[in-house]
Amino acid sequence: MKRLASLLLLGLFCLSTNAQQALWSGASVVSPEIHEDNSVTFRLRAPKAVKVQVTGDFLPTQSISVGNGMTYDAPGVADLVEKEGVWEYTSAPLASELYSYSFVVDGLTMRDPSNIYQIRDVSSITNVFIIKGNPGDLYNVQDVPHGTVARRWYSSPTIGYDRRITIYTPHGYETSKKSYPVLYLLHGAGGDEEAWISLGRTAQILDNLIAEGKAEPMLVVMPNGNANQKSAPGEDERGLLPAGNPFAGGNRAPQQPQFQPKSSYELAFPDIVKFIESNYRVIKKKSARAIAGLSMGGGHSLNISKEFPDLFDYIGLYSAATITYNMGDRDNNPIYQNVEEKLKVQFAKHPKLYWIAIGKTDFLYTANVEYRKLLDDKGYKYEYFENEGGHIWKNWRIYLSMFAPMLFQK
Repeated sequence: MKRLASLLLLGLFCLSTNAQQALWSGASVVSPEIHEDNSVTFRLRAPKAVKVQVTGDFLPTQSISVGNGMTYDAPGVADLVEKEGVWEYTSAPLASELYSYSFVVDGLTMRDPSNIYQIRDVSSITNVFIIKGNPGDLYNVQDVPHGTVARRWYSSPTIGYDRRITIYTPHGYETSKKSYPVLYLLHGAGGDEEAWISLGRTAQILDNLIAEGKAEPMLVVMPNGNANQKSAPGEDERGLLPAGNPFAGGNRAPQQPQFQPKSSYELAFPDIVKFIESNYRVIKKKSARAIAGLSMGGGHSLNISKEFPDLFDYIGLYSAATITYNMGDRDNNPIYQNVEEKLKVQFAKHPKLYWIAIGKTDFLYTANVEYRKLLDDKGYKYEYFENEGGHIWKNWRIYLSMFAPMLFQK
């Protein structure tokens, strides 16, 4: 018995020692350090390194060609200077925003060990920081009533298996008997049901807008837009497999084995609406439903809203892959067939808001110009917003911040 007690005490001591080690072995440098003028200093202790750089969206972007005359904006790069084993770089004063960054040490990309705040985007993980002000304060957690974020599983008989979904409910939902409108918010290519809640800062944006009286309390439903997936990486029975980037070149990590859907994501979308309206107190009317998405999700929003013209009164296309409207009979997919006829039916039902937004240097800009010309030639009513920048989360957070206040106004 004494031996057992001794072993238990030893085990507790080891656990305590490990916990203390985690407490006391923290970073010995401060990084990032945000100064009063909103310049930021990045530091990394790497005494044996030959070259250290920082790359992030706070630096001037680099234009990268993706072929066919199209380019996209990639994060800029800056060199750090070494002094006594600590490498350092100080930026110019930065505008208010949420920024992401990584270090590059002798050619190897790595995260900042002094910064615990990280976000996954597709298969990449970067550190983040926020510069206060406008719009940074909108992306920060403020002292306001907070909504609830839940990860749920829903049945999609159209696709053929259960799938994971992220749902934001506004403050007061659990304690009230009120029914709420719903925004269905869709991610871009390579993303999943975690994208809008993490990089998009959806919960913070909605909490703050609702608290300020700028947006109606609403549910925000963020599905996984990849029909051959059940969930984000590591969240289904496949386990902790490598999360391969489908857009990376060279010796990339292998993609996770995919499921075989029975139907397309667009045609299966009513399964999501049915789940929400069967399990949440929501208003089951077209006038209380909105759909919006970025890039691929913008293309999904275009197609889903035209396939089901009685579902949504509010449609938002953020940097949208509008090229889907003229794909003809590609792969015999009904989504891409008779598009103009379907748009005619949709706009004849007079949606309350059809909103298109894109940055001037977005690689999908020309495609959006062509799509707007189609709408203009047909006399279809829509609203348009254009700003600086390209195909980046900075813009998509802005678009959500602008779109949400326009919804469900009485």
